[in-house]
Amino acid sequence: MGRWRFVGFFIAAILWWLVSDNVAVVAYPAEDLVTRLPGQPKVGFRQFAGYVDVDVKNGRSLFYYFVEAEVYPDKKPLTLWLNGGPGCSSVGGGAFTELGPFYPGGDGRGLRRNSMSWNKASNLLFVESPAGVGWSYSNTTSDYNTGDASTAKDMHVFLLNWYEKFPEFKSRALFLTGESYAGHYIPQLADVLLDHNAHSKGFKFNIKGVAIGNPLLRLDRDAPATYEFFWSHGMISDEVGLTIMNKCDFDDYIFGSPHNITDSCNKALTEANEIVGNYINNYDVILDVCYPSIVQQELRLKKMATKVSVGVDVCMSYERYFYFNLPEVQKALHANRTGLPYGWSMCSGFLNYSDTDGNLDMLPLLKRIVQNRIPVWVFSGDQDSVVPLLGSRTLIRELAHELNFKITVPYSAWFHKKQVGGWATEYGNLLTFATVRGAAHMVPYAQPSRALHLFSSFVRGRRLPNNTRPSIDE
Repeated sequence: MGRWRFVGFFIAAILWWLVSDNVAVVAYPAEDLVTRLPGQPKVGFRQFAGYVDVDVKNGRSLFYYFVEAEVYPDKKPLTLWLNGGPGCSSVGGGAFTELGPFYPGGDGRGLRRNSMSWNKASNLLFVESPAGVGWSYSNTTSDYNTGDASTAKDMHVFLLNWYEKFPEFKSRALFLTGESYAGHYIPQLADVLLDHNAHSKGFKFNIKGVAIGNPLLRLDRDAPATYEFFWSHGMISDEVGLTIMNKCDFDDYIFGSPHNITDSCNKALTEANEIVGNYINNYDVILDVCYPSIVQQELRLKKMATKVSVGVDVCMSYERYFYFNLPEVQKALHANRTGLPYGWSMCSGFLNYSDTDGNLDMLPLLKRIVQNRIPVWVFSGDQDSVVPLLGSRTLIRELAHELNFKITVPYSAWFHKKQVGGWATEYGNLLTFATVRGAAHMVPYAQPSRALHLFSSFVRGRRLPNNTRPSIDE
């Protein structure tokens, strides 16, 4: 009897220890577990998808997709990724075209593994934001009139409520990442979270870093960089390029056109756009283009639509659109719970987003983030003409000067797999600018291996390697 009494006491002690504060009991929302997506390869990590309410009164709810790290998810940080637009889907973009664990298959009815998914280094959270994007919705029509401030506010509420679904992550390191118009989303969200931390006597967000790719930071500087890129890459003539640089006033740039546009400026801009033409992908000038009418017909006929250019499936966006509009896919993702009267699309066609918020200067917010000792990385695919590195590089240098930061890593090549991955510089041990060689506006889409190396370095607090010796990530 003494032995069994000891065994019983031992088991009771173990149970008490498991539910005590010494061990975090993992809690996940079973109703959001994605058991398997149609046509999905078998994997060893878990996925979750569903809705988080951000305004119960208005019936406003954001759709999310969460995927655990490939190995040791309990020891890895949490990374939020937001796509831009404004009004484009982070689930369709980041999760299933760029850095998530799966890509759509060539027939639009299945998935294939992304061997360079960022969930090798972190748990990943993707959110369709704001309401009206993808499967996120509101029952109040006026909610579709939105802008930067309300988007950041909703994302703050989203994260607080998401942590209630996944309480284990409340104390976990949080990295805020995104691309393009997320150059607005991410700094403004970080600013709101820092305000929360400053006023909260309880829970505080454990922000450990901010990274944004090809980000819109200052429209009056990023817009002329597009035409400088065209000129420097031989896509427009000296005459047209010089006319734009000398005759166009970008100081008060508004989405769509320079301020007080002159006839000579308007003529030069029109000519530049005609010369570049419709047969170039402005987001990646070295890629071939996909012809929609051909690929959509092939998808309907259940043919493989994949067209590869420089190692990239340039028709992936059409395959993704077809896949996400399959009823069985939406059911598996717990998506479209209200039966929206429109199909899923990558970018919202009816969202009325502020046409003036794009003019906001994000540098003061980046300055505040850095002053809170949070590292900021800005990375740029060097084949993007939409938000080219030419503007971003200059803006980050000027921000460093305003912060009185010294150069801690001189501008030089960084390496991956014994090849140049891009060029990088660092200021004050907190502010990094890096290019990714051969990458597009969507860096992980065009250069998945180099992008993963950059991201892994970022979340592990390491500088990009400046020699050809292989790192542990390779």
